[in-house]
Amino acid sequence: MTFLTILLVMAGTFFLVYGLWEGVLRNIFFEARELEDKSTLKGVRKVILRRIAVLNRKFIWPKYENRINRRIVSAGGLGGLNAEEFMAMQELGLVGFTLFGAVLINFMRGDLHMQTSYMWLLFFAVFGLFFPEIWLRDQVKKRHFRITRELPYNLDLLTLSVEAGLDFQAAVYTVVQKGKPGPLVDELELMLKQLRMGKTRQEALRLMAERVNLHPLTQFVNALIQADRMGTSLGKVLRIQSTQLRIERTQRAEKLANEAPVKMLFPLIACIFPTVFIVLFGPIVFQFMTGEF
Repeated sequence: MTFLTILLVMAGTFFLVYGLWEGVLRNIFFEARELEDKSTLKGVRKVILRRIAVLNRKFIWPKYENRINRRIVSAGGLGGLNAEEFMAMQELGLVGFTLFGAVLINFMRGDLHMQTSYMWLLFFAVFGLFFPEIWLRDQVKKRHFRITRELPYNLDLLTLSVEAGLDFQAAVYTVVQKGKPGPLVDELELMLKQLRMGKTRQEALRLMAERVNLHPLTQFVNALIQADRMGTSLGKVLRIQSTQLRIERTQRAEKLANEAPVKMLFPLIACIFPTVFIVLFGPIVFQFMTGEF
């Protein structure tokens, strides 16, 4: 009877997958190959997200859309991801982790009470819903960290270019051409394109600060805008900002160095000390238990 049930389930699953392949999956794979030449899997993911995103456009909240779009821009665009597709990621995470939790709880149902099972199922559902938020926040942090590290070097290069006699736009072009590739150079290149399209220096700088949403870069942009309004020498302002950034980087390094002993305390107590105690007192305990002590 059990074998017959398994056979029927397998047959039903086969015909279901075959029907989906003929109707939906084949179209998805064909679209995916057109989107991604190298990786069909990435293309399939994009197609699925886009199809769900079409439904999300009808009921997405404006505040949610603005917040997610700002974070996506701060993270570098993430391959053209938008708020509707990100909402689809959250929906898929909710369904996927809920199903995973249900299967896991089903295997452990003999060891769990009903109320505990529902609590764990709720935990998996909430985790699946907010996991894309955690991932997006991590992408923003990584990009901010890279920009913070790249800012002093590129600012020095910009300062030297301005002090050598170049105007601001030519100096930014020099940084884009000779600077190290990274998110900051990408933002400067986009700002340079906006300047060439007719935007003023203040508008292009302000848009860059809004896209990145990072305090050191915003502080640098505000200083440049203030200097532009007051007619102050740009080279002098850049030199002051460069010195200030180096001081802040030194202070940040000292802070991290002071935090290192505190962060090492838990691994020492949890991992190293027990091992040392086992090596020292293990033979003594063994001899005491066997009566040889």
